[in-house]
Amino acid sequence: MSKDYFSHETAVVDEGSVIGDNVKIWHFSHIMPNCEIGDLCNIGQNVVISPKVKLGKNVKVQNNVSIYTGVECEDDVFLGPSMVFTNVINPRSAVNRRGQYAKTIIKKGASIGANATIICGNDIGEYAFVGAGAVVTKKVLPYALVVGNPAMHLGWVSEYGHRLNFNQEGLAICPESNEEYKLKENKVFKVK
Repeated sequence: MSKDYFSHETAVVDEGSVIGDNVKIWHFSHIMPNCEIGDLCNIGQNVVISPKVKLGKNVKVQNNVSIYTGVECEDDVFLGPSMVFTNVINPRSAVNRRGQYAKTIIKKGASIGANATIICGNDIGEYAFVGAGAVVTKKVLPYALVVGNPAMHLGWVSEYGHRLNFNQEGLAICPESNEEYKLKENKVFKVK
């Protein structure tokens, strides 16, 4: 375990986890064994990170989030307050399904809003944006904006999180970064 991170005195960090440099772990959070938490992550209060979870660099986990075994977050992911992951499709209290955890990958730069639910096995694409309260029941494409229950594709966003408005040629420019994006065959590509 790295020693170059902050852990509040009420937080519990179990042996066997690898914690990156400049990580902050706040009040009443629990990091379980065999987790990998990358540099510069911020773990809010009352967060549980289950065994074998992997967080890339600069992942922001807001308060009251549980990240269950089977979840992997790449770099620069944002997990909003009280959002929820599942890791079993058909849980039953009397049936042990620990060997059946589904894998869910949250790709680089994706954001998941407050109180959203991600049903296991549904990956979230690069820079996608899941709106607050959405219930994700299928794969989310890169740069997609999804909202509602069940989550429906509403549009596209830039790497800065701005809504993209494509012209007839399938081109859009992010208003903040001036980056150019192309929409082709229901896929978004950053041009420059």
